[in-house]
Amino acid sequence: MSVDLVANVVIAGVLTGLVYGLMALGLSVIFGVVRVVNFAHGEMMTVAMYAATLLFGALKLDPFLAMLPVAAAFFVLGYALQKGLINPFITRPEHSQFMLLVALAIILVNGMLLVFGPDARNVQVDYQLESFELGRILVDKARLYAAGAALVTAAGLFFFFRKTLTGKAIRACADNHLGAKVVGLDVKHLYALTFGLGSVCLAVAGCAMVVLVDVTPGLGPYYTLLAFVIVIVGGLGSMGGALVGGVLIGASEALAGLFIVPSAKSMFSFGLLILVLLFRPQGLLGKKQ
Repeated sequence: MSVDLVANVVIAGVLTGLVYGLMALGLSVIFGVVRVVNFAHGEMMTVAMYAATLLFGALKLDPFLAMLPVAAAFFVLGYALQKGLINPFITRPEHSQFMLLVALAIILVNGMLLVFGPDARNVQVDYQLESFELGRILVDKARLYAAGAALVTAAGLFFFFRKTLTGKAIRACADNHLGAKVVGLDVKHLYALTFGLGSVCLAVAGCAMVVLVDVTPGLGPYYTLLAFVIVIVGGLGSMGGALVGGVLIGASEALAGLFIVPSAKSMFSFGLLILVLLFRPQGLLGKKQ
């Protein structure tokens, strides 16, 4: 097996892993601020993938251009979901939150089955089978564009939380819920805003992923589980950790498919998860509690 082949596979895995990381970043942001685990995370991303296929089928809109309207719609959806449905459960026991979001996930999966059926759908764009040649290294255009969109979105989110007044207010809510209320911050509004931003990450990741894989309703639970693996590996609540975890999982899956069989990729992902839990339970970039 040549070094060039391994390098190509690793690069493809890293690029895909950046999209995984953006998906997990949405989960990490929501948990880090709202302290609610979104068990419908992957199902919402699958809805975004279907939205991209519908826009492509009806308007021939490239999935990377479809990111803008889908992200806007998902921001409104996420805001309304947190404001109207999840906020009343913030102070309730964790098992109540768990049941609420699992129920939402089941509704989404079955809704997609009713509307779209079980058959796989995809988009066919001109650059899907094209590559950039860097010497003996081939970089898929679709994966590179998807990774670029993920990095731009993640950078925008980092900038928002670090440099804007609203972002700093959200971080204050995450650090001290009671203190934020005492100084007059509208915590419920900021929570809803955070859920909306996490949903934007899902929308962009879903539109990017649809050029890489076919979409079926069954992808939802898989992506939810994958997002959990990534944020635990990277560090729950750590934004940078989500991206690092995504890259590691993407690369490990690609290498597993190369050296063993593609069906073994989940084994490697969970093996990495076990190692992290054994030797660094807080995650690679997580902080000790």
